[in-house]
Amino acid sequence: MKKQFTCIVCPNGCEIEAEVENGQVISVTGHTCPRGEQYVRQELTAPRRTIASSVLVKGGELPVTSVRLTKAVPKDMIFPVMDEIRKVVLTAPVKAGTIVLHNVCGLDSDVMVTKNVDAC
Repeated sequence: MKKQFTCIVCPNGCEIEAEVENGQVISVTGHTCPRGEQYVRQELTAPRRTIASSVLVKGGELPVTSVRLTKAVPKDMIFPVMDEIRKVVLTAPVKAGTIVLHNVCGLDSDVMVTKNVDAC
């Protein structure tokens, strides 16, 4: 079975085709760099995603701050990770770079603040 992908790793956006039989990747064509092939092989065997979201901030000049994962997590774990992120409530001031959840869901990825929020 042939599967089509548009690579998202770099700005080239290569149209990549992969041939898969019995769950095994037989061939990957159309990529212009090695990262494209790696991306498609990962998508076919163990897709991963990063998450960017926001968490509540009490007593801040803004009601929320942005957060992101420090490493991609398995695609099927997005909803459990988001459930944990939704539980986080911070108190201002909040500094970018602060880790608010270590090793979220045991996935070796942390949830990190990406925007400063001063107290009001």
